[in-house]
Amino acid sequence: MEQPLIPLDAETKVAERPHDHRDELRLWLRLFACKEVIETEVRRRLRERFNVTLPRFDLMAQLDRTPKGMTLGELSQRMMVSNGNVTGLVDRLVEQGLIDRQPSRTDRRAQIVRLTQEGRRFFRAMARENADWIGEMFAELSQAEIETLLRLLAKTKASARKAIARAR
Repeated sequence: MEQPLIPLDAETKVAERPHDHRDELRLWLRLFACKEVIETEVRRRLRERFNVTLPRFDLMAQLDRTPKGMTLGELSQRMMVSNGNVTGLVDRLVEQGLIDRQPSRTDRRAQIVRLTQEGRRFFRAMARENADWIGEMFAELSQAEIETLLRLLAKTKASARKAIARAR
């Protein structure tokens, strides 16, 4: 008598069928496509409505969370970009009067950057509209669906981190 096929969980598939990951690949591609669709539209709206790039918006978001400011190195770490990228963004935002740059009191080599009052007002106006845009993009999802997605994405993130740790 033939044994019934038992569906394999993702870990078992990886171990026993390393070339059979169609569902996982489809999931990855779907997640990536969702991220790209939303990010592309947010970039477009920031550019059209505020004449701001997404990296500038992200930098200002970091500074809005830390009113006392932070060093360029700290910004670089939080944004996960090179110091050179942060320096260029900071230079342009200083020119616009949206952030200021002061030497650190404790380390002469470091500079502290923070939002100016105008920068904080400008960022918060952008952040309010950005939140509305995101809400609009997720409007077709119920609160229960959003909560389920949040739970599943947290689990996905943890799974990815464990896989990375095992690979190292």
